[in-house]
Amino acid sequence: MKKGIVFVLISLVLLLTACGEDENTIEFWTPLTGDDGAYMDQLVDDYNDTDPEFPVKHVVTSDMYTKMYTVLNSGSGIPDLSIIHADRVPSFVNQDLLEPMTNVMEQESGLTAENYLEEAWTAGVVDDTQYTVPLDIHGSAMYYNEDLLAKYGVEHWLDDNVVTFDEMLSLQGELDEGDYVLNDALLSWVLLAQIQNLGGDIQENGEPAVNTDVMKQSIEAVKELNDAGLMTPYGEDGYLMFQSGNVLFSTDGTWSSTGHAQVENLNFGVTNIYAFEPNSFHNRASAHLFSMLTNEERTDEKESGIASFLEYIRENSIEWAEAGQIVASTDVIEEPEYDEFMQAFFTSTPEEEESLYIYTYEHYPYIQEAMDSYVADLVHGEMNIDEGLSEMQSFVEDKVAEGSLDIENAEEEEEE
Repeated sequence: MKKGIVFVLISLVLLLTACGEDENTIEFWTPLTGDDGAYMDQLVDDYNDTDPEFPVKHVVTSDMYTKMYTVLNSGSGIPDLSIIHADRVPSFVNQDLLEPMTNVMEQESGLTAENYLEEAWTAGVVDDTQYTVPLDIHGSAMYYNEDLLAKYGVEHWLDDNVVTFDEMLSLQGELDEGDYVLNDALLSWVLLAQIQNLGGDIQENGEPAVNTDVMKQSIEAVKELNDAGLMTPYGEDGYLMFQSGNVLFSTDGTWSSTGHAQVENLNFGVTNIYAFEPNSFHNRASAHLFSMLTNEERTDEKESGIASFLEYIRENSIEWAEAGQIVASTDVIEEPEYDEFMQAFFTSTPEEEESLYIYTYEHYPYIQEAMDSYVADLVHGEMNIDEGLSEMQSFVEDKVAEGSLDIENAEEEEEE
């Protein structure tokens, strides 16, 4: 009897849910679980206030990629639109998980390459086909404490907007107790920038390349800063130490400006990630990209609705700049209001735009995972560099062999 009642109730809930679905609503998935999710909520609400034919429903989830593989494998519950990171595009395309944006772009004349930052636009191109429309570029940034720069008389380091290893090493033995030149925030991203500074890469002939001379040289250079006593201690929260006023430079993210701005009496600015030479500097970047997962049930009419939404975002994403992101729309970047945002620094000159480097290598997610797992130990001397690089290379090669981003493994992760 009880089982029968439960069955009836479940059936009723499912029926009501099915009846409540609106085929004229664009279901939009994003991984924006932080404060940026609230900014996207506002953008979506603003768009829906224009009374579009296809209103947008913003769905945020922390395990979005796993859920994507699950719904794609089942063939049901596939979102109409989603945001994915740039490094996911090649593998998704190779697995036939993305539909081209060709039809969407044809619906709105503004959805063209010349209206977006080149690095963001090309991140969605595979074999001359456009699979995404960009929202932003985000990545490494280096914030500086203006008061500490003055205290140690090194404001001139910023004259060329590039702080070098040699400049930082010149403060060895000159710091007051408890002060540090830099922290180890987003350390793997710092190293990815150095690889570009040295003219290297993370792949060779299509195969992942982690155990390389350029990776070793990058790690050794950063380790020298740590060994000189200039880096915040291992295990300490260097991000908070910067906000407390004890660190000259914090190598965190473009979005962090909003958090730093909330700290009372923290006088700070932003510049590029440190480099070996002023004439060769890069900032490791990524991008949030609008994409459409493969779905035969998505109608042309709904794609037209998606195009309208993306065009609205292109024209109105100044709201997204408040989340600390480098907006991809050139129309927004050129607005005087955008100059008020700290991340405008990274599009202030052609050289700054060129410094933004997005890794789009197919196996980049595995390399990022390996670096996040190992490089802090290597830089802080907890592990031999040669041994660590060998283990990192094996880690990545094993991941590639396993194909742990494929649908089957994603399903297993979902079940666990």
